[in-house]
Amino acid sequence: MHRFIPLLAALSLSLAGAHTAVTGVTPALNATVAAPASVTLTFNEAVETRFSTFRVMAVPAGKTAQAAAALALAEKPGSARLVNRAATFPALAARVTVPLRADLKPGAYVIAWKILSEDGHPVSGHSIFRIR
Repeated sequence: MHRFIPLLAALSLSLAGAHTAVTGVTPALNATVAAPASVTLTFNEAVETRFSTFRVMAVPAGKTAQAAAALALAEKPGSARLVNRAATFPALAARVTVPLRADLKPGAYVIAWKILSEDGHPVSGHSIFRIR
């Protein structure tokens, strides 16, 4: 019995450190595409969408991807700077599709997210794509 204690402790630590992660983004990171109708984020586990934020915005001139993501997440829903449209998601979802406005111009766009994983941990991130 005592020899299983280290194994159980190691397993507990590895599970405790495992948080929700993005496993796919469409359009893909740094992809150049025709204007998409939506963007899709796929996670390794379901996220609490009621407590999560998903934003898409044109990257302002001179801003890094990280700075643009922070700006996007700070925008209020419906802001003219955001290019995502309002959407309703299931309470728990491992895949989230965010609809976009139809009038997107060529340039770089940031997809920013701040999610609450099922285990209660907040996770944020971003991805960039370009429209030709």
